[in-house]
Amino acid sequence: MNTVKPESIALFCLTPGGVALAARLQSALSMTCFTSEELLTEGFQPFDGGFAQTLREAFCTCSSVIFIGATGIAVRVIAPLVNDKFNDPAVIVIDERGQHVISLLSGHCGGANALARYLAGVLNADPVITTATDVNDLAALDMLASQLDARMQDFRPAVKRVNQMLVSGKRVGLWCEAAMREDVARCDTRGFIAVDRLDALPELDGVVCVTTQAALPALPLPVFKLVPKRIVVGIGCRRDTPFALLSALLLRQLQANAIDPLALRAIGSITLKQDEKGLIQLAQSLGVLFEVFSADALRQHEHHFPASEFVRQTAGVGSVSGPAAWLMSHGQLIGETLREQGVTITLGVSH
Repeated sequence: MNTVKPESIALFCLTPGGVALAARLQSALSMTCFTSEELLTEGFQPFDGGFAQTLREAFCTCSSVIFIGATGIAVRVIAPLVNDKFNDPAVIVIDERGQHVISLLSGHCGGANALARYLAGVLNADPVITTATDVNDLAALDMLASQLDARMQDFRPAVKRVNQMLVSGKRVGLWCEAAMREDVARCDTRGFIAVDRLDALPELDGVVCVTTQAALPALPLPVFKLVPKRIVVGIGCRRDTPFALLSALLLRQLQANAIDPLALRAIGSITLKQDEKGLIQLAQSLGVLFEVFSADALRQHEHHFPASEFVRQTAGVGSVSGPAAWLMSHGQLIGETLREQGVTITLGVSH
């Protein structure tokens, strides 16, 4: 993640100098600041159960943790909680005089590098970044995935391999389908070699392909498919439609349109279905959001789609899947609506 989440940043300080520095940062970034009872002042909260306990709780619940003090103290407190860079929060350490802002943990996916640079700018301090790709002025696969809001199969080993190839001077290509070019152009791609055509590759050691396509042509080198989450799905169904049926029909609709399931971003339906177990389980199984819209909101777009009087009598609107997909994609629909066994599924693409 390369963005700051102000709503979930916790800051900790143990000395008067730390409190003064934290107060400077409060004016630039919304955060919850903790200190001891003895140093408590306006805008700060006391430790709950002690410094270590409060810091550990923040580590598990916040997206970013900032500690003003010695790096060793922070390391000793959080060490038992560290899991991996894909799930741990960003951890930043700042010295009491505000000279150095250290990205300690989760520099890429957690956003610590970006946050460290931002805070260093506020304090006119030196950002301390040690990730290999950054110190070599290279992009990183995990950062590219974060910037594109993308997923891929076997993400962890792929990130390790591609980033190692980049810092080792290997030639890693980057190809993207036409619909993704503007998005990729806004990303950090330093070190990658731009590839225009997969059927005319330059000499490469591997290639990252940014696409929502289900399949790519066979290539004579390692391929790492990065799938941006751009596809939204509007679904209408009868009450108590089984999860297995919904899943099978959605998979078939994706296959019919040659779309990788990893490209899904959200499933949408009508408010009447907000507690529909099959839809909730479907969204959870795919790791996507489940959004619902009021009948009034759907009604504004139902004229684009065939209407069902039965659906209108039960839901208050003549069509559900089409208008839901229309709202989520701003009218950028894909293919034909699937209608089978009381289920309707409409796909859209959202940027």
